[in-house]
Amino acid sequence: MTESLIRKASLSERTVSRAREVLSGQRRGVGAYLAFVGPAIVASIAYIDPGNFATNIQAGAKYGYGLLWVVLLANMIAMLFQALSAKLGIVTGRNLAEMCRDRFPRPVVWAMWVISEIAAMATDLAEFLGGAIGLSLLFGLPLLAGMVLTGFIVYGILMFERFGFRPIELIIGNLVATIALCYLIEMFIAPVDWGSAALHTVMPELADAEALLLAVGIIGATVMPHAVYLHSGLTQARIPTRDEGETGTVVRISNTEVIIALAIAGLVNIAMVMMASSAFHAGHSDVAEIETRLRRLSHPDLGSTAGDDGAGLRRRRPWRQRVERARHQPGRAQPRPAASHGCLADLHPKRRHHGPVRQ
Repeated sequence: MTESLIRKASLSERTVSRAREVLSGQRRGVGAYLAFVGPAIVASIAYIDPGNFATNIQAGAKYGYGLLWVVLLANMIAMLFQALSAKLGIVTGRNLAEMCRDRFPRPVVWAMWVISEIAAMATDLAEFLGGAIGLSLLFGLPLLAGMVLTGFIVYGILMFERFGFRPIELIIGNLVATIALCYLIEMFIAPVDWGSAALHTVMPELADAEALLLAVGIIGATVMPHAVYLHSGLTQARIPTRDEGETGTVVRISNTEVIIALAIAGLVNIAMVMMASSAFHAGHSDVAEIETRLRRLSHPDLGSTAGDDGAGLRRRRPWRQRVERARHQPGRAQPRPAASHGCLADLHPKRRHHGPVRQ
């Protein structure tokens, strides 16, 4: 009877039931702790959003691997803030916004509310435009159509919240996994200088004042207030605890989840900088349009987008090498100029050319 009731329960209810069994000692093993996984993954999507794409690609294009240490620092700060936010929700059963409202004077609360709303709107605008650009890159849609479709997709995902917290966690978890997999594949495609990348990840360096400004932008795009507010709201009533022992266990599991989820997000951000350095730093460091940069990153021959001065990153095809060798060797026949206006008659083997081909 109990098993049939659990089968009929929603996915979120079954998740809570499994988590309760872990806390009571009835379930053990690594797989049992999957019931606690979710809030940090949802929060981690804020660390690999279009704002991070823009700042990381700009950093890699202009300074190569020089600002990787900033990405690592920002990610470590984010881990601390997200862990504290999750702990607040678990221990108090209330989210950060509710605590600020009750603890601060009324003028401070109103000021925080206005600032937070403005920050949320500015951030959502970046995500909205980023989604439209992504759809344009994938399907060639106009930006306006991409914006409308992005709005429908967002509302469609949010409608799953009526079925509880678990469907949203699974959807966003799949999105995070897709992004991470794409960058993992690109790490084997792009020519990365692993030694230099490892050195600049731990060695602080600011080349100029613009690098300092970009470093602040990277930290600002990574450690964002709305993600901190969100995490406490995700954990405040997700797994109810009965005593301090269970609360401590949930907090420890939450800290582990935060470290793993944000470590994955941090590696994705580091991969963004590496990809941008490989594709743009040598030959196109002045590329400013995010859409242009993403188009170049999606080029099937990633290394060739860096240009002739790409520090060995250009990959020439064999036929191109043979043509260039023939062109520069004395006594060899030079390649005939291209046919005028693309006429197929110029390619006929019996056609005789008297004099130079007209362009």
